[in-house]
Amino acid sequence: MPTKIQARTPRWYTIPVRVLLITFIGTLIVFAVSLFVGIVGTVTVSAIRHVNPQMTVAYRHIALPIAIVAACIIFLSVLVMEIRHYRQNRTLAAIERAN
Repeated sequence: MPTKIQARTPRWYTIPVRVLLITFIGTLIVFAVSLFVGIVGTVTVSAIRHVNPQMTVAYRHIALPIAIVAACIIFLSVLVMEIRHYRQNRTLAAIERAN
């Protein structure tokens, strides 16, 4: 006789933890990539103009604004997905308990 595995009921307090963790990691990745692109662009433009590159431009005017916008987008999209996932799992757990 096969044993029936009971599904775990979802817990609402795990949503903020996952949302903040994914937002933080995603923001770090976007910041790193945009900083790399900003540095390459700054060095390229300064080489074309024959001036010294100012790396603060890459941080302040390129990477930081892109990371802030990306953090907002990542936060909202992950929040919507996690709430949808929580509600779906809650409904499926209730259906399984009814059977």
